[in-house]
Amino acid sequence: MNGETYMIKKIFNPSGKKTHVLMTNGNSEVFESEDKNKMDEIVKVLNENTDSGCLYEVITILNK
Repeated sequence: MNGETYMIKKIFNPSGKKTHVLMTNGNSEVFESEDKNKMDEIVKVLNENTDSGCLYEVITILNK
């Protein structure tokens, strides 16, 4: 696999300490895509609908 893939990172703050977690798919595997626009749209929806104060962001993975 060459190029870039994208993952979604969830950031939350339980008990005053920031915690970073990669989102997974239904099979407990890290959810990733080669489509940056798709991931940006998912993150936008997640951030607009969070009620627990979590923040979501797309991270880029360079595949060599």
